[in-house]
Amino acid sequence: MSRYSVLVDSSVWIQYFKSADTPILDQLLEEDFVCTNDLILTELQPVLVHRGRHDILEGLLALERIPLRIDWQLISEYQLMNLKNGINKVGIPDLIIVQQVIDQKLTLFSFDKHFKLMHNFLNFDLI
Repeated sequence: MSRYSVLVDSSVWIQYFKSADTPILDQLLEEDFVCTNDLILTELQPVLVHRGRHDILEGLLALERIPLRIDWQLISEYQLMNLKNGINKVGIPDLIIVQQVIDQKLTLFSFDKHFKLMHNFLNFDLI
């Protein structure tokens, strides 16, 4: 893992693929700070293959891939914290991403509102 790693959520990648107007992501890619995980790749890969965008998929697969180590008890605790803070309908994939970001001291880059809400009471860096 590089000294500074940013896990880019699928919400950012989808926007980037649509418009390529995400200067922050361009800069992070240029500086080799971007990483991914199997969960995010699994969200993106089927659509890219279906649309014949093997060039984009190849680029994503070349990124540093951070292994997932899922702590189901911690995920459950995060979901309970969400509910206590009035945050409903947070999916398990988002909780897995938050757990990984916190455990591995990554920065998360996301446009997903759930991450912005969780950032208010969970300790992780968010772009």
